[in-house]
Amino acid sequence: MNFGDRITDYKNDILHDLSELISIKSVSCENEKETEKALDYVLERARQMGFAVKKVGTAAGHAEYGEGSETAAVLAHVDVVPSGDGWNTDPFVLTERDGRLYGRGIVDDKGPAIIALYCLKALKDSGIVPKRKIRVIFGAGEEIGMNDMETYFSEEEIPAMAFTPDSDYGICVCEKGILQLEISSAQHDGTILTELQSGGAVNAVPSKAYALVDCTESEDNRLRRFADAKPGEYDFIYTMDGLVIFAKGRAAHASVPEQGLNSAAHLIRILADNFGESVLGSLCGFLDNAIGTQTDGEALGISCSDEKSGNLTVNLGRVDIGENISRALIDIRYPVSANGDEIFEKIRRRAEAEGLNVKMLNHEPPLFTDSDNPIISVLSDAYESVTGVKPELYSTGGGTYARTLGNRGVAFGPAFSGDETHIHDVNEGISAENFWKHAKICAQAVYLMSMWENTTLG
Repeated sequence: MNFGDRITDYKNDILHDLSELISIKSVSCENEKETEKALDYVLERARQMGFAVKKVGTAAGHAEYGEGSETAAVLAHVDVVPSGDGWNTDPFVLTERDGRLYGRGIVDDKGPAIIALYCLKALKDSGIVPKRKIRVIFGAGEEIGMNDMETYFSEEEIPAMAFTPDSDYGICVCEKGILQLEISSAQHDGTILTELQSGGAVNAVPSKAYALVDCTESEDNRLRRFADAKPGEYDFIYTMDGLVIFAKGRAAHASVPEQGLNSAAHLIRILADNFGESVLGSLCGFLDNAIGTQTDGEALGISCSDEKSGNLTVNLGRVDIGENISRALIDIRYPVSANGDEIFEKIRRRAEAEGLNVKMLNHEPPLFTDSDNPIISVLSDAYESVTGVKPELYSTGGGTYARTLGNRGVAFGPAFSGDETHIHDVNEGISAENFWKHAKICAQAVYLMSMWENTTLG
């Protein structure tokens, strides 16, 4: 029997704790108190299990088992993106239905966080004495730039070996660079367009948007005809302030924007086709002309690709236009061979030429881990021992805590190919079979890290 099989002894306890954690509305872009509450919950559970616990700041901490000069770790986060509308279940209630588990964070990343904690408990309860300290490091700010880990590692050592269950299986050895930008104008200078709002998080394709416009009846009729012929769903409501247009698209993670349908980008395109860009204001004009409904950055002049990591992607994540605000948040994932600073400069020059301001909100350089890194061997053995097959090495546009590990760790699980998990979308879920398969792989990986024979990993 693999050590990983022992995690199933804790099924009921895992589901109980996960239910409690999912019920905490720890949306990091909305409520810092709730994200800290989620962090405090997992640290308190770890303390109750008898582990050494430390909290660093308000958004990170760890549970630790064992002794030694080295540390191996699992990194997981307890913050989530907004739930959005249209769920078939309550997003903040862990629900099992038709062989699947649902809830915001069940995959990204509360489910893996609780699993990791119980992997530590399985080691302890089995009386295994690890050859090094084993930590589960919890963060509560992963979805908003990972400053939680910057704070944590300003006080704590970087593990000699680590993984973060915050991606897909097999083993992610390559993560694209991430640029998150704000593009704004000093004031909204449109005439027909009064308001436009969409999105919650910059790292998600917005599924809903609305606009308030002041137009004539003939313009309204033409606008409806435009909408009927375009992707997405549109509703029109007359109010005392003007015509409100509601747009519905399809959410997706910003790392794969082509899998969604950007409600903001398509709504702006309809308005621009109908009224022309000039009356929408300089920001909307730029968004339609320089980004549009593309996801590859071609219109911005930043399109690029490489063999290791694939194509650059662009996501219009959020738009806020009103009487006193005019801004948009953009998420760009660029290949490991590209230069993020050069990409930023191209966008800045293009936007400033049109009277707009550009501010860099977050820049995460790309990550590439060599296949001979010891963690690759450990995780490969763990995966094969549970599944019977060797894991593939792959690249992603997603950004994980692996970036904070100084090339000593990678992303590994929990999602399996063919299981539509809807991360950053409504109805986030995973098959129960795959959830427990991940638990076994994770436990086996923790065990192998704890017993790795090399005297020095780092």
